[in-house]
Amino acid sequence: MRAPPHDSVPPPRQTRLLVVTGMSGAGRSTALKALEDMGYEAVDNLPLSLIPTLVSYGPLGAPLALGADVRTRDFGAAALAETLDRLEREGGSKPLVVFVDCEDNRLVQRFTETRRRHPLASDRSVIDGIRLERHYVWPLRERADLVIDTSDLSPAELKRVLHGQFALDRSPGVALSVISFSYRHGLPRDADIVFDGRFLRNPHYVPSLKPLTGLDAEVGRYIGEDEDFPTFFDRLTALVASLLPRFEREGKSYLTIAVGCTGGRHRSVYLAERLAAWLGEQGRAVSVRHRDLDRYRDLDRSGAVEARLPKSPNSPN
Repeated sequence: MRAPPHDSVPPPRQTRLLVVTGMSGAGRSTALKALEDMGYEAVDNLPLSLIPTLVSYGPLGAPLALGADVRTRDFGAAALAETLDRLEREGGSKPLVVFVDCEDNRLVQRFTETRRRHPLASDRSVIDGIRLERHYVWPLRERADLVIDTSDLSPAELKRVLHGQFALDRSPGVALSVISFSYRHGLPRDADIVFDGRFLRNPHYVPSLKPLTGLDAEVGRYIGEDEDFPTFFDRLTALVASLLPRFEREGKSYLTIAVGCTGGRHRSVYLAERLAAWLGEQGRAVSVRHRDLDRYRDLDRSGAVEARLPKSPNSPN
């Protein structure tokens, strides 16, 4: 594809344009594939100098998802930012930037397991290549409209997050995501607002409720019967209701609300489900994810397997 002379390229036409960038190995290609399945025209690693041409001459009105990272010819954070500014200036609509990120140790693990070479680690260790790339792309993370941390996301969960944010039939307004989490494993890196549910009474200390989760009705009843829960939840929803219009007036398209508790199994899960249900009742588009719940399910499954294994004669009871 040869780009016509700069003066002959018409102004970019009005179209929905997503630019997906981020860290190598974080799932950018998976995100592009998911967007393609949702009806976007996905193009990966097109030289930056050709993006205005594609937007101008591409299918009229077709939503576009463009991938760009350090492997892209003429890539650079400043060059990509200049291209995005030009598209907004000449086309009249703002391209949305999605930055796919991941913790460094998870990236090292992924490159090691797949035996892939990091694009910036041909003459250095993988971790050095990752750190160098993070330095290069950090300005794009700061500019991004949405940051998706895939450290604890499966490909299917990443696809659900993207569908909740960018489905072509999604109603207008800020797209909401509610995440439950465990404080033991740190705050979600993509959280915009964080609520703490650790003051509520804890089902973990009730033997019949400990093996259950906040998705179970018995746990929900136990938490809901806390004398402080009704007042807390009323004030929480009132605060969220007052904030959402302000975020929308500021032009924010995506908002992630995180709800935490100690273990991420009972209280935060129940609160996240209740908050997401309330948002849905208000006519809001919302997705819900329980970041740390599978950690305990995996432990439960391993424990159940261990319990079924015969003990050796010398093992303790």
